[in-house]
Amino acid sequence: MQCMSGGARPQSPIPVQPEPKRWSPELGFLDNVRALAAPIVVDHLTKIFRVHEREEGMAATLRSLFARRFKEVPAVQDVSFEIAEGEIVGFLGPNGAGKTTTLKMLSGLLHPTSGTVNVLGHTSWNREAELLSNITLVMGNRSQLLWDIPAADSLRVLQEIFSLPEQQYRKALDELTELLELEPLLHKPVRNLSLGERMKVEFAAALIHQPRVLFLDEPTIGLDVTMQARIRRFVSDYNRRTGASILLTSHYMDDVVALCKRVIVIHHGRLLYDGALAGLSERMAPYKLIRVTLRDEADLSNYGEVVSHEENTSTLKVGREEAAERTALLVRELEGQMLDLTLEDPAIEEVIDRVFSEAQLAHEMAM
Repeated sequence: MQCMSGGARPQSPIPVQPEPKRWSPELGFLDNVRALAAPIVVDHLTKIFRVHEREEGMAATLRSLFARRFKEVPAVQDVSFEIAEGEIVGFLGPNGAGKTTTLKMLSGLLHPTSGTVNVLGHTSWNREAELLSNITLVMGNRSQLLWDIPAADSLRVLQEIFSLPEQQYRKALDELTELLELEPLLHKPVRNLSLGERMKVEFAAALIHQPRVLFLDEPTIGLDVTMQARIRRFVSDYNRRTGASILLTSHYMDDVVALCKRVIVIHHGRLLYDGALAGLSERMAPYKLIRVTLRDEADLSNYGEVVSHEENTSTLKVGREEAAERTALLVRELEGQMLDLTLEDPAIEEVIDRVFSEAQLAHEMAM
């Protein structure tokens, strides 16, 4: 794995806030609608797969040649949301929730059973050249690089695919090389790169045409903690520099907390929550945690449910509405004993787990 350069990290320029979008008489009606609309608009999106079912054994195999049985498997069910220009949104859900299926429909790789998707003013599955030149899909477990040639050669192939002028290509490559520290990697065969190094080059390949919309599906999967932090920093820098809209799926909550102010939660293909990440705790976890450190050990069960205790530090679980009152009571009654006190929301991982558990229970009861 390549080490970070020893010099000071270059400062990203402060982004200039764009002027509010207005109707332009110089554009036609359709072009004005596209310019003014949110970059991503999803309306009642549904995808149902028709799956062949077959019993085991030779007799079942022969029967299936003449009379196949199918069942319908709903992957995405009536999902609607919008993503604004420059917004980074976390798309959360357990395995099999429908996240990747949704991203594939948004990027035009799958046709939906019903519903509509509008990306940059285009229906995504029409795969129009204007749309494809302004979006990208990065999948952490898929590669678009040719394995046996240097990454620089794969990038040249992409230059031809996107018909990028040499000056635009060099400018984009120079920016990506600076942001991702690619200089030592570009001329190595891809098969000789570590997983983290390959992921950095994958990002360069995905962004060489400077897309306005990014769909990131588990971009840090399998990476070590240091490389995850570098990828997160790069995504944040790219968003600030370009104003790109980003939809991110990840099972690493550090990715979501670091990058996303808004999250969309999906389970069994249905939308459970769409709103601020901070609001998820308020809505889904009706309690707060009070962490108290005292000079001497003491029983604090009268102030709330003791969920953990280590030496002189106890963590209390109290109702969200009574948290302020309990905190004031602790300060007033234990003032001479108290060394430290913090009031905090439960960890976001705990909140998400609670959301999924409750949704799974409701799904099983409905079946």
